[in-house]
Amino acid sequence: TSTRCASRSAAHAAADALAAAVDAWHAARDEAAPAVRMATLAAGTGSDNARALSLATFVLVQRFEDVVAAANERLAEMSSGRYELVRSTTREDVRSRRTGLAMKVLDHVTERSRDPRTLSGGETFYVSLCLALGLADVVTAEAGGVELGTLFVDEGFGSLDAETLEVVLGALGRLRRGGRVVGVVSHVEALKQAVAERVEVRPRAGGGSTLSVRA
Repeated sequence: TSTRCASRSAAHAAADALAAAVDAWHAARDEAAPAVRMATLAAGTGSDNARALSLATFVLVQRFEDVVAAANERLAEMSSGRYELVRSTTREDVRSRRTGLAMKVLDHVTERSRDPRTLSGGETFYVSLCLALGLADVVTAEAGGVELGTLFVDEGFGSLDAETLEVVLGALGRLRRGGRVVGVVSHVEALKQAVAERVEVRPRAGGGSTLSVRA
């Protein structure tokens, strides 16, 4: 009998301890709920974050829209008014759930949006160039007077037709006249002739190469 009483008392004590632990867990959960909600919201995993945007991506989206707007000013000229970049809310990659930084290209000939991957090599080159220049504009505008004074463009010119090459060179020339140093790396002969100051690297028949500066 005494053994049964002791066992019953131990069981009651264990039940009371368990109930106290559950109550403490509920209290801790309720106390932490606001912080947990903010954490999931910032991570883009919360149920009340309908667009699944992380805080970092949300901040980037705001800057990204400024970059796209700046890029479109040059893209309108380089594409003769055909293309315009627009931000897309679709997933950035079919294998990813991330959204927010994807783009579509609005084709004003058909008035339909296109996946950037459907652009030709030349179109992809000058769209990318416009984005890079737009990014430089936004950084300059927000960096308290700090300027990105030097721009290097490595290849890509060979994918441009003669008319588009002339337009792109005109845009780069305006940057140079505006005070920026513009360096291009290319094997395109027409581009070489259009650049007065250049460094030429030529291979030797027996190996190695020669370097000459023309101004």
